[in-house]
Amino acid sequence: MQRRYRTRAACLAAAMLVIAAEAQASALPAQTASLAPVLREVLPAVVSIIVFKSAGQNPLASDPSFRHFFPPPPSGQHRDVIDQAEGSGIVVNAERGRVLTNAHLVDGAQRIIVTLRDSRHFEAKVVGRDRDTDLALLKIAAPELVAMPFGDSDAVEVGDFVVAIGNSFGLGQTVTSGIVSAIGRSGLGIEGYEDFIQTDAAINPGNSGGALIDLKGDLIGIDTAIVAPAQGSVGIGFAIPVNMARVVMDQLEQYGDMRRGQLGITVKDRADRSALNSAASAGAVISKVTPGSPAAAAGLKPDDIIVKFDDVPVRDAQQFRNRIGLTRVGQQVELEIDRNGQTRKMVATIGPRAKS
Repeated sequence: MQRRYRTRAACLAAAMLVIAAEAQASALPAQTASLAPVLREVLPAVVSIIVFKSAGQNPLASDPSFRHFFPPPPSGQHRDVIDQAEGSGIVVNAERGRVLTNAHLVDGAQRIIVTLRDSRHFEAKVVGRDRDTDLALLKIAAPELVAMPFGDSDAVEVGDFVVAIGNSFGLGQTVTSGIVSAIGRSGLGIEGYEDFIQTDAAINPGNSGGALIDLKGDLIGIDTAIVAPAQGSVGIGFAIPVNMARVVMDQLEQYGDMRRGQLGITVKDRADRSALNSAASAGAVISKVTPGSPAAAAGLKPDDIIVKFDDVPVRDAQQFRNRIGLTRVGQQVELEIDRNGQTRKMVATIGPRAKS
């Protein structure tokens, strides 16, 4: 009997080892052996961008590949630019020739040249830009473009495998891989509206405006910043979530800028839960409601805790400000609040910002 027990135990232990191995294997992406099949599909959608901004002899004026962008100067003068910056971009609409990139890359640009993966060069024009999210939309007149498919950044989780693609150090298209290290990063002082995806995939100078994709080849973020003591990757990079970028991109296409609204409230984080009669562990606490504002009309009051915005949980005050800042004027939103421990739902209409 004892021997039979040991045999069963051994069988059970062996079975558990097999199950654990299978579970570990199933947790790894099917593309672990090679990312090449996915990258073949998406690499043509990532472009390199050169921006000219300041005075000095233009080094590309004598390059045969770029010479047609620089018409002959008047007699006795040099072809001058002020500065040269390099970055990346993503084709987001092939039919209309739209390229998404970072606003800081193209601010003050005198000339923007986009280079495709197949080495074709095109001059780009700015459709619109938004400094608060550091996003810009460009247009190029290029046939046979390939657009990047959009993913859902709200579905991204810590530990997801990701790939970063961009023009690292101006070397040309470069691919790095890693995982999502954190989500919802804010308070970094990089942009006005921060909700970054953090990754340990190497993001270097030149990657600005490049793509952060999942292993299906869908765009989940736009590479925008790094934390590095010496202008190199140390495993802390940040990408703008694609869901935020799409909202901005739509308004840049329509208006050329962002037309943000407001509710007329001031919010803060829950620094002291014991001070409020609520079991909510997250959310944004209303500290002030402006009389006559959309928030006042909706019935919101100080000390209300906003826990959901259109059925999406509110983590903190910064996330709530982001959602308001990305919502069109005139749009109705549903807010779920906690008031003295009681949950209520209220509908408010985003109003225009007061002109300064």
